[in-house]
Amino acid sequence: MTGAPHQFFWEHRPVEFEASDSIAAALVRAGIVDFGSRPDGSGARYFCGIGACQACVVSVDGVLVEACLTPAHAGQQVRPARGSVP
Repeated sequence: MTGAPHQFFWEHRPVEFEASDSIAAALVRAGIVDFGSRPDGSGARYFCGIGACQACVVSVDGVLVEACLTPAHAGQQVRPARGSVP
């Protein structure tokens, strides 16, 4: 990374990101590939990268979003969606 790192928090763990990163990209770069679970019991993860599959749904500051489409911002609190999809 160049310059001062930006950080959001995955289950209270700091995750650094670059200004153009999506939440999913930053999580994967940090070695976090398990984003929780989906209603069908399958694991939430970064898959299609375009929002079509909704496999990467997470909770950001209490709102369910697709991690692959959502820009990372400093200070966000990101958590598994706990089996919900938008």
